[in-house]
Amino acid sequence: MADQSRLDDNLAEQSGEAVAVYAAGAIPWRVRQGVLEVLLIHRPRYDDWSWPKGKLDRGETMPECAVREVREEVGVEGRLGIPLPATSYRVTAGLKLVHYWALKVPKSAVVRPDGSEVDTTHWCDVEEASTLLSNPTDVLPLRWLAEAYRRGELDTRPIILLRHAKAKPRASWTKAEGDRTLAASGVRQAAAVGRLLMVWRPERVVTSPWRRCVDTVRPYLSAARGQVKVRVNDKLTEASHSRRPEKAAAIVPALFDKRKSAVICTHRPVLPTLLAEFAARCEPGVESELPAEDPYLAPGEMLVFHVAVDGPARVIAAEQLKPFDD
Repeated sequence: MADQSRLDDNLAEQSGEAVAVYAAGAIPWRVRQGVLEVLLIHRPRYDDWSWPKGKLDRGETMPECAVREVREEVGVEGRLGIPLPATSYRVTAGLKLVHYWALKVPKSAVVRPDGSEVDTTHWCDVEEASTLLSNPTDVLPLRWLAEAYRRGELDTRPIILLRHAKAKPRASWTKAEGDRTLAASGVRQAAAVGRLLMVWRPERVVTSPWRRCVDTVRPYLSAARGQVKVRVNDKLTEASHSRRPEKAAAIVPALFDKRKSAVICTHRPVLPTLLAEFAARCEPGVESELPAEDPYLAPGEMLVFHVAVDGPARVIAAEQLKPFDD
């Protein structure tokens, strides 16, 4: 499972120096006539072949940066797939760290280089790409992507487990528990959650009806502009879960069976029950990386489970991510 802060610390420790530049990007891919193809970009400024990538803007997370760079450099709107190995190399400013994801290019997409950062693009197979790439470190995520394709684990859909944003303190709340609202910091956090969820654009939102959960997903629903199916489910409340946890647990296999991308928004006490259901559907090794101790997720934090599209609905990879914290 990818925990970005931990990965960054490990890479910095291995290199013996602090990271000076953070960047993110993606490897756009498609399958044409049974052959896996990837999209290379040519940058006239450096006269090199690379992947769409760039430095983080202020207020961005790594996944948001990756999606934006693909959109800006080649004009493709897509959602991120499985995480790929990060790469690091030295630039003038010092150590540069680049996070990568796979990104399936929709069949309807038209690739359009921006004409500034990128002057041309080139679809090719993995072997050709490995010879054209100018930076040897760019081959590592490519090989990882190709191996995932060979195993039938490249094409995935996300099912996301989200803990609601920071709420007003329970001890100071005198009204009904289901009406407890987000704190001021939680409102800002919910807006950041909405931006981060747009990276995967889940088609379904399943949420506890309690206000702090509904208000956490509201910004995403606004950004998605009515293209999301919403289900408010009482089984996800703290009260219902304490009486019948198996009812909450049943929500996870139901979403797997529907084979749609989704986000579940719930409360801290419900998390271990849902996590157990996800763990039972993980490929070997993935479940051992899931959080196992209270509080499992911080307010506004999420787990992105990448579920195989073909064959049995199993979790291929998982990422633990926080929205931008101002």
